[in-house]
Amino acid sequence: MLCDNCKKRSATVHITKIINNSKVESHLCNECAQESGEMSLAGFSVDNKFSVQDFLKGMFNYGFVEAPQAKTEIACSNCGMTYSEFSRSGKIGCSVCYSIFGERLEPLLRRIHGSSAHTGKVPRRTGGLLETKQRLKRLKQELERHISREEYELAAKVRDEVRSIEKMISEHSKEQE
Repeated sequence: MLCDNCKKRSATVHITKIINNSKVESHLCNECAQESGEMSLAGFSVDNKFSVQDFLKGMFNYGFVEAPQAKTEIACSNCGMTYSEFSRSGKIGCSVCYSIFGERLEPLLRRIHGSSAHTGKVPRRTGGLLETKQRLKRLKQELERHISREEYELAAKVRDEVRSIEKMISEHSKEQE
């Protein structure tokens, strides 16, 4: 295919433009494309060899601007540990580090533990009863919420569940006596 402009050289640059919903194609040789400024508008240089690697690098880095690195690093006022030391070791220096690095630690803790607050463990011996009592407390709060919103059908279901749990707890305490 010959160049649309000079009609002498082989067309190596193929440009498709969409202007007012109509497609306009032009096929140019390297020289004519450079002269017309089409290559500089597209962000390419005809002089440089353009490889697939350059293309992929451009695709993945398009619009990516690397943030400048902060020159001063945050350090704990109590133990002196820096955030980079923590990230290398994975261990916090002291309890003050939690408040100093708080913004950076919270997403990390959520990702690792599912929560940024420590919930503790339940003793095995009384664990079942304790969890049941905690569930009862949550259900009572839910019952109050349904009543205040005038969701009486949902409140009745929760009330029945509360009663069955209270019955189970009272039977358990009678067995312990």
